[in-house]
Amino acid sequence: MLTYPNIDPVAFSLGPVKVHWYGLMYLIGFAAVWVLGKKRAEQPWSPVKPEAIEDLVTYGALGVILGGRLGYILFYNFSEFLNDPSIIYKIWQGGMSFHGGMLGVFVAMWIFGRKHNCTMLQLTDIIAPLAPIGLGAGRIGNFINAELWGRTTDVPWGMVFPNAGPLPRHPSQLYEAFLEGLVLFVVLWIYSSKPRPTMAATGLAVMLYGCFRFFVEFYRMPDAHLGYLMLDWVTMGQILSMPMILIGGFMFYWAYRKTA
Repeated sequence: MLTYPNIDPVAFSLGPVKVHWYGLMYLIGFAAVWVLGKKRAEQPWSPVKPEAIEDLVTYGALGVILGGRLGYILFYNFSEFLNDPSIIYKIWQGGMSFHGGMLGVFVAMWIFGRKHNCTMLQLTDIIAPLAPIGLGAGRIGNFINAELWGRTTDVPWGMVFPNAGPLPRHPSQLYEAFLEGLVLFVVLWIYSSKPRPTMAATGLAVMLYGCFRFFVEFYRMPDAHLGYLMLDWVTMGQILSMPMILIGGFMFYWAYRKTA
C-alpha cells in the first residue's frame, strides 16, 4: 500500500484570496492549448491563423467551464442543486463533468466558427489533440483534492484517501490522468500531425475518450448519491460514455467515407 501524499489543496494565498491547485490545473491546460494551438495553426491545412488561437482558447475555456459545471449539476448533482442553487458557483470544491464540458466546447466552436468562416468540426479537429492536456491536469487536480477516488483494492499501489474509510483504494484519478491525458494526447497529436479528413480527429478523440473512461469506471467509485445504476456495476460515467464510443466511431468512419 502506498501513502497518500495529502497535499494541501490550496496552492498559495494572496491575502484573503486562496488559489487552489484544482484551478491551477485548468490554467495549465488552457496555457498548453494556447501554446500548442499556435504551433498547430502554423500548418497550411489549419482553418485558422496563429493570431486567432488566443480567441479560440478563450471561447473554448468558457465552453469547458460553463458546460462542465452545468453538465455536472445536470448529470450528477441535480437534486442537491435544487436544495442549494449556490453550489453551481463553487467550482473550487470540484464537480466538473467532462461530458458537459465537451458539449460546451462544441457550442463554443460553433459560435466561433460563425464569426471566422469556419465549420465547427474544422475547429474541433484543432482542439481535439490539445484537450487531453487539460484533462490530465484536471485529474491530477482531483487527486490533490482527494476526490473521485477508486474502489477498494489489495493491489500494492492502493491508497487510503482522506474521508474514504480505512481501506486502500485504487488511485483512479491517476489512471484517468494517464489514459485520458498522456496516452490520448500522444495518439491524437501524432495522428493529427498530417492532414486528415474533416471530423476524423474529433471522432477519434470522442471515441477513445469514451473507451478509456468506460474502462476506468470499473476501478472508480461512483458518486455516493448515485451509486450503481444497473447490474451492480454500471455507473453514470459509463452510461454517458457509451454514446461517445458509438458517435465518435461513426464520425471517424464517416469522415473517411466522405473522402473516399
